[in-house]
Amino acid sequence: MPSPHAHAYGGPDYPFGRPKADRASQFMPFAALKGYYELIRTKERVVQPRHESTEEDQVRISSQLSGLNKGDVVRITYYDQDAYVTLQGAVAQIIPEYRTIQVVKTVIRFEDILDIVAPEPAGKETS
Repeated sequence: MPSPHAHAYGGPDYPFGRPKADRASQFMPFAALKGYYELIRTKERVVQPRHESTEEDQVRISSQLSGLNKGDVVRITYYDQDAYVTLQGAVAQIIPEYRTIQVVKTVIRFEDILDIVAPEPAGKETS
């Protein structure tokens, strides 16, 4: 008596064994630890307490912000949820009414800013 599975992948319909699509599916990547690597990345972030800015810090940051224009490249350190993050990129927009600055695609509130550094343009001499 022939095996009940004899017709499944051997016979006139499948002379070379399993169909290609079926064979390929057995080698598909399998993420046994789905979400594990993202969890590890979030745990790598060291939680930092937020620094209270002094009035002098606020004046300094306000002065730095007033000197910026759209397209200027800046390196900005700001508080993001539970830690300080440093981002470098071009200023996309500054919206004083909302007290925000957008660097590339990241919108940052003025009160979250710890420091702003605008690198000197090449060719500009400092004395």
